[in-house]
Amino acid sequence: MSMSEPTFFVLTALIGEPRHGYGIVGEVDQLSGGRVQLKIGSLYGILDRLVSEGLVELDREEAYHGRLRRYYRITNAGLEAVRAEAAHQAANARAAARRLRSINLQLGEAS
Repeated sequence: MSMSEPTFFVLTALIGEPRHGYGIVGEVDQLSGGRVQLKIGSLYGILDRLVSEGLVELDREEAYHGRLRRYYRITNAGLEAVRAEAAHQAANARAAARRLRSINLQLGEAS
């Protein structure tokens, strides 16, 4: 079963370095070309689920301007989930591209 686009981008945002909430939101925005705009409340819902699934874990907590900032990192299981989802999406894109090429050939022959 494929994962949601926000979940995919949250996991992808955590590849390479731990990030805190606003850092994840900004990275998701950049990675998705602005298509996925996470609100902090929905981000923490996604993070809580990913932590419970073992795909993400708490890296550390730091005090920042009187508030506690939590940093999350992707686990090995999370990396595997991103790899699997990326392969799934690539296979879907290839199938769609084949169909589009086919219809373009048919339309080219019919015109």
